[in-house]
Amino acid sequence: MDLATTRTGPPVSHEPDKHHPKSAPKLSLRMIGLKHIVVALLLSVFFFFVFCFIALHAYIAWVLSNPTVAPLYSNPTLAKGLEYEDVNFPAADGSRMMQGWYIPSEGSTKTIVFSHGYGANREEAWVPMYDLAHYAHSLNFNVVMFDYGFASQSNKDIATGGKKESQQLLGAIQLAKERGAKEIVVWGFSMGAGTALQAGLVTKDVDAMILDSTFLLEPDTLYHNIKQNIDLPRQPTLEIMELLFPVLNGTGLNQIPYAKVKAMDYPFPVLFMHGTKDDKAPYPIAEELAANQSNPYSDSWIIEDSHHELLFREHPREYLRRVSAFLGNVQLAMSESPENTQTANAD
Repeated sequence: MDLATTRTGPPVSHEPDKHHPKSAPKLSLRMIGLKHIVVALLLSVFFFFVFCFIALHAYIAWVLSNPTVAPLYSNPTLAKGLEYEDVNFPAADGSRMMQGWYIPSEGSTKTIVFSHGYGANREEAWVPMYDLAHYAHSLNFNVVMFDYGFASQSNKDIATGGKKESQQLLGAIQLAKERGAKEIVVWGFSMGAGTALQAGLVTKDVDAMILDSTFLLEPDTLYHNIKQNIDLPRQPTLEIMELLFPVLNGTGLNQIPYAKVKAMDYPFPVLFMHGTKDDKAPYPIAEELAANQSNPYSDSWIIEDSHHELLFREHPREYLRRVSAFLGNVQLAMSESPENTQTANAD
């Protein structure tokens, strides 16, 4: 018997049944769909954290550009019995009007212009500014005290690390000239000291500077201060901040001439005073600035264990002694200047 002829049923085929697909392709489609969902979720989480990271930096930049400043609580008469007058004057670039006080010293042609720090106004209580204004007046100096735009109570402006503020300081210096000053000393604190150095790059009307706890806004000091409050990585923190500052306050770090200031040998005497425990402006910056000065009457005082803007509070007698000696040297330097020598010879 032929076995091939005895088989029953349909012939066996080794080809796949096209009408009944196997379950494997169905599982593959499900896996692909699940992968897409997982990738989408991961990307969403990633971009959410990127957004939060950038938003955090934007908040920091906004806070730095808009410091909270207390209102004025007193005046020279109430605080120290000094007669004064309210003054209004334009910033040198005409961008805004400034408000301040002028404390006259009868018959004097010497004026000290105080340049207050960041987050403060002309009173700057922790220095304390009234005490130093009284001391300057006792040395027969007229005194100018004024508010930077970011400290204004009537027309508040943003803080720009010295870009706008240097023009405002130049306006105060011009006011001193208009009031008859022939010797002008700028006494700056923290960012007010850094602003003074920026103004000193473009003016010939300053005869000397006293700089207490100099803060110069540059990438290193910016990151140093951010890290004091929140532990962010240096990169990309600085890159993000450099992108955000022009958007939030119109000033990029590259518009602040910190490199030129750090390389400048100023033509007038400068007294740098800085504490080694300054947590806002590391003292090596002051040492570097002081090392660049060739004026024989420039000087520096680096104080062990002293803190930011608290040098006078912590060492009042030595502080005033050094300031007094420096101001005496400024007058000596002015008497030796070619202009004064020519005037004396003409007489």
